[in-house]
Amino acid sequence: MAWTSYCPWLCFLVLAVFLYLHRRKTSSRNRRLPPGPPGWPIFGNMFQLGEMPHRTLTDLRDKYGPVVWLQIGSMNTMAILSADAATVFFKHHDNTFADRTITETMRVHNYDKSSLALAPYGPYWRLMRRLVTVDMLVAKRINDTASVRRKCVKDMLTWVANEAKKSEHGRGVHVARFVFLMTFNLFGNLMLSRDLFDPDSEDGSEFFAAMIGLMEWTGHANLTDLFPWLRWLDPQGLRRKMDRDMGKALGIASRFVKDRLEQHSHNKSRDFLDVLLDFQTTHRQEALNISDKDLNIFILEMFLAGSETTSSTIEWAMTEVLCNRECLKKVKSELNSVVGRGREVEERDIEKLEYLQCVVKETLRLHPPIPLLIPRKGTEDTHFMGYYIPKDTQVFVNAWAIGRDPAAWDQPLAFNPQRFSLSKNHNIDYKGHHFELIPFGAGRRMCAGVPLAHTLLHLVLGSLLHTFDWELDSHVTPSTMDMRDKLGITMRKLQPLLALPKLISPSSSLHIQ
Repeated sequence: MAWTSYCPWLCFLVLAVFLYLHRRKTSSRNRRLPPGPPGWPIFGNMFQLGEMPHRTLTDLRDKYGPVVWLQIGSMNTMAILSADAATVFFKHHDNTFADRTITETMRVHNYDKSSLALAPYGPYWRLMRRLVTVDMLVAKRINDTASVRRKCVKDMLTWVANEAKKSEHGRGVHVARFVFLMTFNLFGNLMLSRDLFDPDSEDGSEFFAAMIGLMEWTGHANLTDLFPWLRWLDPQGLRRKMDRDMGKALGIASRFVKDRLEQHSHNKSRDFLDVLLDFQTTHRQEALNISDKDLNIFILEMFLAGSETTSSTIEWAMTEVLCNRECLKKVKSELNSVVGRGREVEERDIEKLEYLQCVVKETLRLHPPIPLLIPRKGTEDTHFMGYYIPKDTQVFVNAWAIGRDPAAWDQPLAFNPQRFSLSKNHNIDYKGHHFELIPFGAGRRMCAGVPLAHTLLHLVLGSLLHTFDWELDSHVTPSTMDMRDKLGITMRKLQPLLALPKLISPSSSLHIQ
């Protein structure tokens, strides 16, 4: 069908939206909205945000202040750009903005209704949150699965060593790729007691491909999120692609669950799926609120949330450390002192690796994996810092801008792990209590996986740095390193890190082929 046949309908829709926005603007003209840049009719500020909205919004802070108002298509949007504004938001308005803004791709198969990260704030969300924080990601259960992480990390180190052995002409290995594959297998073991990335497993390879698709389509900007009346048209085809890959992934996850149901009473490893299955048995009334589809979507969410965030953070940490040779020397010296050359890094070492902890904090300050966090949505009209905020306003809490807030950090653009050794910053962490460092969010909707992420980030980074001596790719120097980022489901390096590893101990227990 020719595009011209749509013109009368599009003109009618554009006129209707214009009148609606004009009426809404007129009705609230005596109410004080936050300051912000002027926008185009109908489109608002959508063209001004560009491909890197976290950077664009940060640049607006000097002109408009720590709270900025935007009209993105038909969507009212407030951006929070400073640690002080974030403190007020999470301390005094957390409940009012407890719901999420849901993108069109996340509505496919009603994923948003079952997702812990996206579900409406209510009974189902509270039930799933309690399951995760009380029964799954508590210290005892995390400690009980230490051997699983050790095995997966050891596999990763072997992959890196084998790849380095094959590389030629000083070409580095793609560090983030191996971290991603490791985390994919890790969550396979934590959830289902099995490796999923295995060339000999058709289900594993198919599941891996479907999950990559979900990450791809979720990371695209979608016109229908800004103009909901275009949903029927799906102009970019993102909903159709998401529907295809989500359907595949859910089907495979369903088969995994059925297999585990048959093995439930014989499974000795006590994975997360066992916890969910036990809950269904012992809390039958509450378990009626958790369907088989909810279980399948929970499995997908663990992979989506864990694999990308871990691999992107490790890539940024390795990049920063390799571009700061004094930092590299200091962290390796600490590893040699605490761990020694005779063994591998273990989780019990993390508490003693104080400088490594500083490196992870500094990486998350400068490179939060989801720079705008997951957008919140207002459930009612409210007033925030003297401004009127209408119901259904979406809120971007710009963790990237807050990590670079000069009012909260000295020399905010410099990579300086040592800053967290200073007395004024020594106790700052990223667990939701210090609003100048919120890479995982804060408040009741902050990431439930922080305890596991804390352990995994230190174990993986420490293992990579302790097992190998690293050099940058022969074509790159610290001064020429491309530090640009790209925004998808997480914030990754635009140009992936390629680095040269040299195995320190040939007598290592790694299985080098």
